[in-house]
Amino acid sequence: MKKLRTKIVATLLISMVIMQYSIISLAATKSQLKSQQSTLNSKIKETQANLKEIKAEKSSAMKEVENLISQISEYESEIDKLNDQISQTTAKINEAQSNLNKTIEEYDEQERLLNERLVLMYETGETSYLDFMLSSKGLTDFISNYYLVSELTQYDSELLEQIQAKKQSIEEQKASLENSKKELDTTKASKEQKQTQIKNAKASKDAAVAKLSSEEKSTQQELEQFEADKKAITSELSRIAAEEAASRGGSYIPGAPSSSGYIFPVAGCSKSNIANKSYPSYRGHTGVDVNIGVVGKTVVAVKAGTVAISTALRSSSGGYRSYGEYVVINHHNGTMTLYAHMLAGSRRVSAGQSVSQGQAIGTVGSTGNSTGTHLHFEVRINGSPVNPIPYLP
Repeated sequence: MKKLRTKIVATLLISMVIMQYSIISLAATKSQLKSQQSTLNSKIKETQANLKEIKAEKSSAMKEVENLISQISEYESEIDKLNDQISQTTAKINEAQSNLNKTIEEYDEQERLLNERLVLMYETGETSYLDFMLSSKGLTDFISNYYLVSELTQYDSELLEQIQAKKQSIEEQKASLENSKKELDTTKASKEQKQTQIKNAKASKDAAVAKLSSEEKSTQQELEQFEADKKAITSELSRIAAEEAASRGGSYIPGAPSSSGYIFPVAGCSKSNIANKSYPSYRGHTGVDVNIGVVGKTVVAVKAGTVAISTALRSSSGGYRSYGEYVVINHHNGTMTLYAHMLAGSRRVSAGQSVSQGQAIGTVGSTGNSTGTHLHFEVRINGSPVNPIPYLP
C-alpha cells in the first residue's frame, strides 16, 4: 500500500513536469527544447531523489518504532518473569522462616529439658558407678543399678547430640534465609532497572511515532496490538502448563529437541521451504516462517496432543489481527506448538480435541499481521517460545 502510494505520487509529480514541458515545447526552438529537456531531466532526478529520501526517512522512522515496540515487549516479559521470581522467592522465604521458627522452638524445648536434667543432677549429687556397686546388696542388684546409670547417661548423650544438631540446623537455615533475602533484593533491583528501561523506551517510541505518517501510525497500532496479543497468549499457555505440571507433581523438563519426534508442520514440505532459518529472523519474531511453495498446502500437527487453543483473532472492525487464524496444541510434556496466519475458515480442529501426529488442522494462509502466504510455526516450553528449528526434521 505504501509502495503503491509512493509510486502514484512520483508518477503525478513527474507527469506534471512533463506536461509543463510539453506546453512550452510547442513554441520552442530546437535549442530551447534541448535546454528545457536538460532542465526537465534535472527536475525529474531531483523529484525522484526527494521521493526516495522521504521514503527512506519514513522507513527509518517506522523501523525505529518497530524495534522500540519489540524492545518494550521484551522488557515487559522480563518484568513478568521477575515478578514470578519475586513471588517464588517470597514464598520460599516465608516457608524457610516458618521452618526456622519451628526448629528454634524444638531447640528451646530440648535445651529446657537438659537444664532440668543438670539441675536434678546438681541437687541429688553426682552418682558414680562405684557408688552403685558399693551400695548394691548383691550381684543382681548391682547389675540393675548399673544399667539404670547407663540408660541415664545415654539419654543425656542423645539429648546433647540432638541439641547440637538443632543448633547447627538453625545456623544453616538462617544462612539460607539470608541468601534468599539477598536474592529477593537483587531481583527487585533488576525489576526497578527494567521499569526504568521501559519508561525510557516508551518516551523514545512516542518521539518516533510523532514522525510517522497516518498510514504508518495505523501499522504501529497494529504492531502494538500484536505484542499485546502475544503477551496474553503466553500468559494463558504458561497458566495451562503450570496447572498441568502441578497436577503431575512438579515442573516438566522436556527432552532434547533431537529426541522430540516431531514431523514437519506443512504436508509435503521440509526445512528447504523456509527462506530464513535464523532465530529470531528479526527482533520480536517468536517463531519460524514456512513460506516457500506453500500456497494451498495443508497444516498438520507435528506431534500428538490436545488442542489448547483454536480461534481467530479479529479487530473491532471485524478484520483479522495478530496471529489471525491460529491453533495451539499441547503435547503434555511441557511443550506446545503454535500454528498461525492460516487461511480464513480453514481450521479443522477445536479446543479440547485430541489430535494425532500428522492430522490436518488447517491450510496455509495469510490472515492477521501477515504480508504473504506462509505458516508461522512456534515451539513453546512451559508457555514461553523457544527456537523451533532444532525440533523440525
